[in-house]
Amino acid sequence: MAAGSAQEGTAQRGPSAYRLGEAARAGGHRLHVHDRLGSTNTEALERARAGEAGPLWVVTRSQEAGRGRRGNAWASLPGNLAASVLWPVPRVAPEHLAELGFVAGLALVGAIEAACGTLPDWDGADPARSVRLKWPNDVLLGHGKLAGLLLEAETLPGGRRAVVIGFGVNVAAAPEGLPAKPQPTCLAAMGYAGGAETLLEHLSDHLAAQARAWDGGRNFSLVRARWLARAAGLGSEIAVTSGGQILRGLFETIDEGGRLVILGPDDSRRIVTAGEVHFGTAATAA
Repeated sequence: MAAGSAQEGTAQRGPSAYRLGEAARAGGHRLHVHDRLGSTNTEALERARAGEAGPLWVVTRSQEAGRGRRGNAWASLPGNLAASVLWPVPRVAPEHLAELGFVAGLALVGAIEAACGTLPDWDGADPARSVRLKWPNDVLLGHGKLAGLLLEAETLPGGRRAVVIGFGVNVAAAPEGLPAKPQPTCLAAMGYAGGAETLLEHLSDHLAAQARAWDGGRNFSLVRARWLARAAGLGSEIAVTSGGQILRGLFETIDEGGRLVILGPDDSRRIVTAGEVHFGTAATAA
């Protein structure tokens, strides 16, 4: 185990200790906690290369080289959540692996709402305080970016597959001065003071429940319906930068493979597998 790390129950003390939820622990999930890491995803993949099967959570109090999609850097400020889970996929068909990103997004939304449920007026009715999923892997709070997810897969010697889901959540603070749209926001701005530790506890339990419902890809239709019910911008104007071109139209749905479906001005439909998404006035400016 890396220096500065601890397994659950061996070196964590005090009210701010990271821990997994009861349901996650009952399901065999384990936790490695680090004071400092370059990347939780990298550490989780290294554990997989060393023979770890998972589910194994890796969390760090300080992440120095966090990354997002397409090689972008992810800023991890003190007090925010930087966590990854190595997820076992021996009986998951390769075509279903990407669906774990939608499973993870639903789990994170559920965890955020569970952690913040005691805040005044936290009922999701106010658009400025609602939590929504932005295709393909962001979580929005109101009009700001609250969290990002990074799904990474690797084929190991012998044909064994490793899949890691990374979670970066702005709990205590949001990065400033970024050119990205939407601009980052954080849970503390809404009055949340429960800490990243409490959020992880909820997240581990919600991921266990959502993964159980997904059932290794056999029930993605349920996950898809739940995801669309929480989707940001559904039915609104959208612009997607993909493959060097900008596609414009209405965000109609995601299909059975999790791909974005855009309804064009001529009623044609375009299927997008990856890209940068902008809604509303930002879509017009893209």
